[in-house]
Amino acid sequence: MNAARSAGAARPTQQRKVRERIVPGWLARTALILCVLGLLVSAYLTIEAFTAGATLACPEGDTVNCARVTESEWSKLFGIPVAPLGLLFFAGMAWLCRPALFTREGKTFDRLRLLGAGVGLAMVFYLVWAELFKIGAICLWCTAVHLLTLGLFGVLLLGQALIEPAPARVRYKDRPR
Repeated sequence: MNAARSAGAARPTQQRKVRERIVPGWLARTALILCVLGLLVSAYLTIEAFTAGATLACPEGDTVNCARVTESEWSKLFGIPVAPLGLLFFAGMAWLCRPALFTREGKTFDRLRLLGAGVGLAMVFYLVWAELFKIGAICLWCTAVHLLTLGLFGVLLLGQALIEPAPARVRYKDRPR
């Protein structure tokens, strides 16, 4: 009986083999690049938000005026500056856009990515509306973040349409002859 236990313990544990989906090669790389660029621009805007725009590199004209935009009442959401929210958004999206999560079986991470990008896009629409109709000025750095968010949403949506499911397992007797 003791020998049977030791023989059973010596048996290697069986691991379930996960089938990976077929994901376009450019998808994870492009999404991650957009997230990193968004992180960089959002980090710059976050620094500017907490230093009162002391080193804000943007022209101060009538239409293009980053200082007017970043110092307006519309640059805060529930009292929180939107720049750090953008930083958190791109950090979360970068985590979700890791290549390993694209090939994982199931739709959980696909849905989280699209939901996150959709929320980001909704925020972009709100902020662009505020810039155009409430503030009357546009911030070039903010526009860069808006375009990166729009691009990320577009890349994820297109990529999601192109992802193929994992190939089905074919039994030996069902193989084509």
